[in-house]
Amino acid sequence: MSQQKRVKRAISGWLILNKPYDMTSTQAVGKIKWLFEAKKAGHAGTLDPLATGILPIALGEATKTVPFVQDGTKIYEFDIAWGSATTTDDVEGEVIETSDHRPTEAELTDILPCFTGIITQIPPAFSAIKINGERAYDLARAGEKPDMPPREIEIEALEVLAHGAEISTLRVTCQKGTYVRALARDIAKKLGSVAHVSRLHRAAVGPFTQDDAVSIEYLEDYADSISRDQALRPIADALGHLDEVSLDQKQAQAVRMGNPALLLGRNAPISLEVAYATHKGDVLAIGRVEKGQFKPSRVILPDSAQRN
Repeated sequence: MSQQKRVKRAISGWLILNKPYDMTSTQAVGKIKWLFEAKKAGHAGTLDPLATGILPIALGEATKTVPFVQDGTKIYEFDIAWGSATTTDDVEGEVIETSDHRPTEAELTDILPCFTGIITQIPPAFSAIKINGERAYDLARAGEKPDMPPREIEIEALEVLAHGAEISTLRVTCQKGTYVRALARDIAKKLGSVAHVSRLHRAAVGPFTQDDAVSIEYLEDYADSISRDQALRPIADALGHLDEVSLDQKQAQAVRMGNPALLLGRNAPISLEVAYATHKGDVLAIGRVEKGQFKPSRVILPDSAQRN
């Protein structure tokens, strides 16, 4: 007899996964989607297979809030392995250059200000950036040397956590678009050496930190997908950095239909570039306030409405 097809659920929320080593972000999303029997899922910010740590996964209507997490500040902890450069700037690539020079902790600390603030970075050749319509890593794997255009990135903080002759551990707080592998490469070059990233761990993405994360093994310990739901974070957790507009029943009905709602009261905002509307704590929509009206751009449907 053929196996009965699983019925997918209309379930919404954020699952903050502690992604394990040697798993792609796509594989992680697929695993979580299967465990929760979810109709729809997506992630906020790709992690390399060899990286571990925070991978926020959106289920159902939470996928409409992915950009607000993906564009948030990120924190990484990483190990720089001194003395060898690789084709991929990490342990996966072939060694292409070596150096006997090992910087001291003082030398390393002294040059970190050169890599904070808004700086210019050339992304690694083995990256997902598109060059003339093709992924850079596809070109690199085919033996080509893609011309990687420099880009401006913002690094808010960079500090040394531990230092050794062969490996140093650093923590970086940065904005979207930063390549930690390129950062390690450039730090080594500034110090007259070569290096690659031997360990990469993401400790935070936007509002989510390691304290919020759960492992796949933890989720597998639950008997069924409904029991796992208690690990989900509400959609509103992804929007805490935005202004909240609280609506009454009548206003909420209008917004649920995609229509604007006039905001009443002495403290009602007149203009907000980006805001989210709620009713009794539930997120209804993301939009803007213009001339005293909340105008939805993305309506968040309740799970019950998705089943109809």
